[in-house]
Amino acid sequence: MEESRLCQWSVIRSVLAIVQWWGFNVTVIIMNKWIFQKLDFKFPLSVSCIHFICSAIGAYLVIKVLKLKPLISVNPEDRWRRIFPMSFVFCINIVLGNVSLRYIPVSFMQTIKSFTPATTVFLQWLVWRKYFDSRIWASLIPIVGGILLTSITELSFNMFGFCAALFGCLATSTKTILAESLLHGYNFDSINTVYYMAPFATMILAVPALLLEGSGVMEWFHTCPSLFSSLIIIFGSGVLAFCLNFSIFYVIHSTTAVTFNVAGNLKVAVAVTCSWLIFRNPISSLNAIGCAITLVGCTFYGYVRHKLSQQSPGTPLTPRTPRGKVLQ
Repeated sequence: MEESRLCQWSVIRSVLAIVQWWGFNVTVIIMNKWIFQKLDFKFPLSVSCIHFICSAIGAYLVIKVLKLKPLISVNPEDRWRRIFPMSFVFCINIVLGNVSLRYIPVSFMQTIKSFTPATTVFLQWLVWRKYFDSRIWASLIPIVGGILLTSITELSFNMFGFCAALFGCLATSTKTILAESLLHGYNFDSINTVYYMAPFATMILAVPALLLEGSGVMEWFHTCPSLFSSLIIIFGSGVLAFCLNFSIFYVIHSTTAVTFNVAGNLKVAVAVTCSWLIFRNPISSLNAIGCAITLVGCTFYGYVRHKLSQQSPGTPLTPRTPRGKVLQ
């Protein structure tokens, strides 16, 4: 009886974790698109900088003031040698995501972001010389095919936004790969990651945002018809962006790897549906099919990676086997 109750509570906890993660993620995406499209605040660098500032303050409050998470100590040399390069890639990743939202619909942007597994595998194979099982490469076929179909049939296609989203995938992959080497020895959670990276990201982005968008932001201040409510939405998106990092930490600790992968792909479907209901951007049937194929491919890729990770370390042809050491 007691085991049954514990099992039920575990399921309920996992569902609640996933729902709140979906809620924060979709809300942040929709709010950012609303800021660019409805508030006419067309300054992605400034929006990203506000997000970094809110995240830095939020992480400080959680760790230093509320003490909800213990601080993982990092020596000053490693902060510049390891954390700063990661922060630079992290900054580029967020900025490119917001730039793409500025020019293309949420549905298209989210579908392109699903290309990240393919770019991660390709970069590890090309640059880091890692061998991948043939099943990994096969699982990427529907992802690439779905992205191609979605891009060709996108009715609101914008080349600049498309390139920003695509390079954003590369930045995400680079960040993931670099984390394995640069953060080796530090068992960072999402809150400590934001605590160390957000201040560096703010420092990196503040000057470009001021130089490139400063005059435009000042002009927007003088012409915005409802300044106070608009600022609440803009800074509110920054607060929710930090809450999203907290929710990621919660969902990772409440679900299995397979559940997290499936929930992540379903999250994209939720974001696409919600954005269409709000912004009513045109979506053709072939475009929707392309998005669905991509999400199915991502789910299959995650399943294959999970199965291969359960093989014994001595099993040949695992995803992390260097190409030069493949058993003949």
